[in-house]
Amino acid sequence: MNEPSKIIDPAFLRDLYGEPVPASLVKEVTFLTEPYAQFIQASPFVVISTAGPGGLDCSPRGGPPGFVRVADKKTLILPDRSGNNRVDTLSNIAEDGRIAMLFLVPGMGETMRVNGRARISVDADLLASFADVNGKIPRSAVVVSIESAYVHCSQSLSRSKLWDPAAQVDRKSMPTIGQMLQACRTEFDGAAYDKRNEEEGGLIPED
Repeated sequence: MNEPSKIIDPAFLRDLYGEPVPASLVKEVTFLTEPYAQFIQASPFVVISTAGPGGLDCSPRGGPPGFVRVADKKTLILPDRSGNNRVDTLSNIAEDGRIAMLFLVPGMGETMRVNGRARISVDADLLASFADVNGKIPRSAVVVSIESAYVHCSQSLSRSKLWDPAAQVDRKSMPTIGQMLQACRTEFDGAAYDKRNEEEGGLIPED
């Protein structure tokens, strides 16, 4: 039974919101259509959500357009590049395997959502195929077996004005990453971190 301010019955939700818009059901498939594949191949940014015994995790990943490889209609492969070595996402995948992905393309209002099961591969030939321009090979790759894929309309990005230059925030008006880290641990030298981060072009992990 639902409390006055808490809904736990899906049927109550359906009564509250009504039936889904027909197009929202038509768009969902169990494989990548050609347009869906084209979207992912153009995307330089994806947010990955996973679950495990330690809880939920949502992590951003970025690279050149198409850095997430479309192996076939049912398979995506994502190289795991160097980072801060927390391995939150990989730990969840090793334990659970469920994965959700949200792809963005700069300038496009639509997003692409993919859900499925993931596994971690350390196959030498596969990793070698992901060598970057400097010849650096990822330590592992995430192989995703697609269970559902669908495009999401542009309402959220339109409302947020994410790609609108006039809506961009002046970075100097916000705390630096060093200041954010020092606020978590007062003994952390945020100024030194910011200096190093600037020298490295903003590419150092939060160590």
